[in-house]
Amino acid sequence: MAEVWIGGAGIIPFGEHATRSIVSMGAEAARMALRDAGVPPREVQAGFFANVLAQRLFGDITVGQNVLSEVGVCGLPIVNVENACTSGSTAFFLAVNAIRSGQADIAIVVGAEKMHVPQLGLLNPGETAIDTLLGSVVPASFALRAQRHMHEYGTTAHQLAMVSVKNRRHAEHNPVAVFRKPITVEQVLASPMIADPLTRLQSCPNADGAAALVLFSEKAARRYGAKIRVASAILCTGMYPPQPDLARWETDYRGAHLAYEEAGIGPEDINLVECHDAFSIGEILHCEALGLCAPGEGGRLVEDGVTALGGRVPVNPSGGLLSRGHPLGATAVAQLVEVTHQLRGQTGLRQIENARFGIAQCMGADKDGDAKSCTVAILSNGKG
Repeated sequence: MAEVWIGGAGIIPFGEHATRSIVSMGAEAARMALRDAGVPPREVQAGFFANVLAQRLFGDITVGQNVLSEVGVCGLPIVNVENACTSGSTAFFLAVNAIRSGQADIAIVVGAEKMHVPQLGLLNPGETAIDTLLGSVVPASFALRAQRHMHEYGTTAHQLAMVSVKNRRHAEHNPVAVFRKPITVEQVLASPMIADPLTRLQSCPNADGAAALVLFSEKAARRYGAKIRVASAILCTGMYPPQPDLARWETDYRGAHLAYEEAGIGPEDINLVECHDAFSIGEILHCEALGLCAPGEGGRLVEDGVTALGGRVPVNPSGGLLSRGHPLGATAVAQLVEVTHQLRGQTGLRQIENARFGIAQCMGADKDGDAKSCTVAILSNGKG
C-alpha cells in the first residue's frame, strides 16, 4: 500500500468568532497548513472540505470551493464532506485514499464550523446560560450510557468528573482551546446538571473554529521533507439496527481493531490519544475500545493518572472536546493536528516525550447516541 505523509498542519483558536465567516476561518487554517508544509497553492492536486451546518443553517453550498479559492487552490477536484462529528476525519480518510490510489501527490484537508449562531442551541460556553436545542436528547443518550457503565462496572461520578479535570489541566497550555482555567472535581460535580450523572462541565462547549492538513505521497514527502507518516486511516459505519449494548459502541471496537491491523502495531505501542470526549463518559468508553484497558476499567484508568500528561498513555493532551471545544466539522481535523504537533515535538509544556505513535479517534452519533460512523487514524513520526 502506498504511504501517505502529513506535511503541513494549521489550526486557528477555537471560540466565539462573531464577526468571522466559515470561509474566512477555513481559509486562515488552510494558509497556515500550506505555509507549514512549504507548499505553493498551485502544487495542490485535490481538496477535501468538512462542514456540518453551513447548508442546514445558512443555505450555503460548495463551501469548500469558496474556502480553497481564497488561498489560490482552485481548478482541481474539491469534495465537500458531511458525516456528523467525523466529517473532518472522513475528509482525511478520502484524502489519504486519493493519494494511495495515485490520484494526487498533494492534497489538502480543511474542516471549519460556525456554531455560535442564533439558530443553534446545544451547550453554550457562556457563564450562566444553558441553551439547549428544544427536543434534543443527545446529552440524555450519553447519560444513559454513563448510568449503564456505572451500574455494570462500578464506575463512579468522581471518576467521570476526573476526565473533565484532567482535560482542562491539559488545555491550560493549549493556546487554541476555549477553556484553559483549571477546575476541580468538586466544581465539576457542583456545576448544573445536564442529564444525570453528566453535569455542564462534563459536556463539550460550542465553538467556532477551523483546522487544516496538507497530505503528501511518498514522492512529495521526499521533496518537501515531511516526517509524519499515516500508519492507518479507518472509517467504519455503524451497525443497523444499532447494537443495544449501552456500555460500549461496537463501531469503536471494530474501528480500533482495523486501525491496529493496518498499522501493524497494538495498543501497547500507542504513546498518545486524541479521542471524541463530547461528554466525559465518551472518553472512558473510547479508551476501553482502543484497548488502553479492559472493558469496564476506563474509570480506574483516569483515576490512576494513566491518561494524564506524564502517565503511560496521555489522552486528549489538547484538552479534548471538553476544553478545546467542538466545532463539528473542524474537530476531527484538530485532533489530527494535535497528534501531528505532538509527534513533531511542537506542543511546548504539554509535550509528550519520545512519542512514536499517536491515535486520533472520532465518532459520529445520531441524537440517540448510536454510533453511525467511527474513524480511527494512527500517525507515526517515522521512527516506528
